[in-house]
Amino acid sequence: MGRSRRTIPEELLLLALDPATGTTAQPQSLDLGLAGAQLVELALAGRIAPDGDRIAVVMPRPTGDPTLDSALELLRRRGSPVRAVHWIGGPRLGLRQTYLSHLERCGMVHAVAGQMCGVLPTTRYQATDTAISREIRSRLDSAIRTGVPPDPRTAALAALAHAVGLGKHLYPGNEGRSSRSRLRDLIRHDPMGGLVAHAVMDVQNGVAAQPRRSAAPAGPAGPSGRQPARSAPDPAGVPMQPRRGSMARAVAH
Repeated sequence: MGRSRRTIPEELLLLALDPATGTTAQPQSLDLGLAGAQLVELALAGRIAPDGDRIAVVMPRPTGDPTLDSALELLRRRGSPVRAVHWIGGPRLGLRQTYLSHLERCGMVHAVAGQMCGVLPTTRYQATDTAISREIRSRLDSAIRTGVPPDPRTAALAALAHAVGLGKHLYPGNEGRSSRSRLRDLIRHDPMGGLVAHAVMDVQNGVAAQPRRSAAPAGPAGPSGRQPARSAPDPAGVPMQPRRGSMARAVAH
């Protein structure tokens, strides 16, 4: 996989970063979304494919992206297709920090050290090139406002943005209600993105134990129009996860 193209996990994280504060919106659900975004990226690279409501490895060859290849290897070691909800709901300690560190190395964000409550060390991340974030956002805006079916990458990004609850961050207030609704509807344009997005919402809603009836959503989003569980705004960007010394920082790839 060439590195000239940003991956969906990277784009989802850039969408979630608040340019004014350097914090990430919906931090808890965003971690689930990043795990799901890895699945979509691996599917677009031809490494995995949906098998009902499960994910199967169809080509174990590395992509060249260390973080994606780590996920691919974990999937390969399972030996049999794994349910998307079980994969996304598994432990992903440090995944958000890993991607933030990667974006920093690529020069897309820069870290700003600080403290929470004057004691706890924290790190905020500011975008160094807001044009990149604007380009990502404009793709979503175009798909929402024109009604033209988006490309698979944009459709999957929209599905994940909705699943992790970024709609109110991207399109706030009553004036953004119709845009949030159309963002949700974009879930139908990419089967893999739809499968993963529904799995993210299922994990948040605690219904991972119930298998889905159909493999990939071919029509509009389900009638319930489920909204993901709300998360509190990230108070300090990415706090050093530990309140305990035993939790180490994520190792950057």
